[in-house]
Amino acid sequence: MATGFEDQAKVAALPQEGIHCFPASGKQVKTRRIVSAILALVFIAIAVCGFVMGDTNYVLIGIGILGLLITVLVFAQSFLIANYRVAVDYNDKKLVLRYRFSTIEIPFENFDARDGEPDMAEELLDKSTSAGEKKYYLVLDDVFQEACFQTSNKDLASNEDFFKLKEECLAIAEAYGARNDENAIKPIDAKHGGIPVGSDDRMKEAGADADEADEAVDSVLAAANVAAGEVGDAIDEAKEEVVSEAAEKVDVVEELAEEATEAADEAAEEAKEAADAAGSEE
Repeated sequence: MATGFEDQAKVAALPQEGIHCFPASGKQVKTRRIVSAILALVFIAIAVCGFVMGDTNYVLIGIGILGLLITVLVFAQSFLIANYRVAVDYNDKKLVLRYRFSTIEIPFENFDARDGEPDMAEELLDKSTSAGEKKYYLVLDDVFQEACFQTSNKDLASNEDFFKLKEECLAIAEAYGARNDENAIKPIDAKHGGIPVGSDDRMKEAGADADEADEAVDSVLAAANVAAGEVGDAIDEAKEEVVSEAAEKVDVVEELAEEATEAADEAAEEAKEAADAAGSEE
């Protein structure tokens, strides 16, 4: 659909067919699979504990099942992003993103791209983990939607893929000119106090990196902590019950031992008296 902002010469210079796929980082994919597999086993164990530890604990069972479902989704999604995290579809003229557990499509006539930058938290994290290697960001934006999406060279399979994606996205944005529409929502500079970029009064915040598995793993870890607390409490209660029962049994044994000792003393006394009586008769 023509918007009136296209540069026809630049549109004609774009590929007219084909789909260019940009898969997620292999390290990211492997990490998600390993973490989700381990957590799945943890949540299975938590659910089993809910069934077998004394009275049925429906809280543990619920946490175990919910956590297992989330980890299964994260594990399955790792195969999807291994195929592509971002795809440029020149057949249907749209950009396709894997975001959380859904697929987002942005038509070329709505699309804008620009260099991104980390917020303060991401910047501190980059400095502590990058080991001197620079991290590059790219914002992928539907100019008529409040949210926009940011990816980086660490999210994709290679730096070459990132810069190829950046080149194609910037070319599409320049060719279709969606940012020039008066109804386009202007972004804000999230790093410097929310200053609008451009003169339009309407603003939007640049979205953070669309790292759905990290959020999912965070929620899973939080649930795991809660479940661990439940399991710990149940174990402590079981220990207290066992110790209490053992103490009661020890008390009973001690009482029986005392009674046996008293009976033995009485029998010995009686035997001594009988012996004394027999001696006197002689």
